[in-house]
Amino acid sequence: MESKLPHLGTSIFTHMTGLANQHNALNLSQGFPEFDAPALLKQRLAHYSEQGFNQYSPSSGIAPLQKQIAALVKRKYELDIEAADTVTVTSGATEALFVAIQAITRPGDEIIIFDPAYDSYEPAIELAGGRAVHIALQAPDYAVNWQQVAEAINDKTRAIIINSPHNPSAKTLKASDFKALKTLLIRHDLLLISDEVYEHIAFDETPHISVLNDAELFARAFVISSFGKTFHCTGWKMGYCIAPKLLSAEFRKIHQYVTFSSFTPAQLALADMLAEQGEHVDELSPFYQQKRDVLVNALQDSRFTILPSEGTYFLLLDYSRVSQLDDMAFCEYLVKEVGVAAIPLSVFYQNAPNDKVIRLCFAKEDKTLVEAAKKLRSL
Repeated sequence: MESKLPHLGTSIFTHMTGLANQHNALNLSQGFPEFDAPALLKQRLAHYSEQGFNQYSPSSGIAPLQKQIAALVKRKYELDIEAADTVTVTSGATEALFVAIQAITRPGDEIIIFDPAYDSYEPAIELAGGRAVHIALQAPDYAVNWQQVAEAINDKTRAIIINSPHNPSAKTLKASDFKALKTLLIRHDLLLISDEVYEHIAFDETPHISVLNDAELFARAFVISSFGKTFHCTGWKMGYCIAPKLLSAEFRKIHQYVTFSSFTPAQLALADMLAEQGEHVDELSPFYQQKRDVLVNALQDSRFTILPSEGTYFLLLDYSRVSQLDDMAFCEYLVKEVGVAAIPLSVFYQNAPNDKVIRLCFAKEDKTLVEAAKKLRSL
């Protein structure tokens, strides 16, 4: 049978985690927390399951959770939204991204994405009959060249996908970026998909700028968020999409035939968590900044060049003073010979530069970070 995605194989995350398990290495490759979800959230999950809330929820999500999401948006971004019309609960942010792309992409459409890019964007675009137009961001600052974006837009361009805070570069878009972005979207009447799964993890007292902060941007946007990132429960696969009423209606047409609805007890538990311990959201930035700083400080005497991490729970290291291996070979060497699993940044590019940069995840216990840094300092 001819493959619909002939260029895809096993993901880098599966590959590196498998090697980490095989070699008993410290796994700083795949982006999942080493610590557990909040106690209240787990207790409420068990409670609702025991009480029999185990059947389908409404396709767009249970009303209490939609309302709590709307309240969070009001508190964080000062935007009033009609929860029932604009908030759709999904089975993880990746489902939301897939559905948003399917909802807007027609055969022959072009969607602009920025490399290094989260690996689900392009396959979803191709499955919808579209083409991903890659714009490469360069180390060490990974800044967007908006003139290059303008030159990439043509009559086939349908939308732009942004991701801030950005996985994998750990950089954030600034006010000047959003000004340039808005100019292009309005001039060419384009749609926007904003991947904001790390929205509550921004560092150094620099607040996250959301598309939800700007009414003109939001009017043409799908904004994607992740409960898995916010509440340390990536295995629950719970996320949501916020979009204007008309865009949400198109989104929901696809969503109902992908998962129909998402895990009911988890939705009820998340609604309670937001209502009763909403401060958890506000504590994420200092919590993860402390972990970033533990890893950064532990690597100070190493031969790696540490690139700035402005958000997410990732840190980039330039290893050009350590080895001349390409980044895939170097990561395989690290996991097999040094005992630390990392991700090569080249896998997130269509045409990888020659940068010698790897990504580490610091959503780990402090002792894990210190031990991993000790191993890396030996190089």
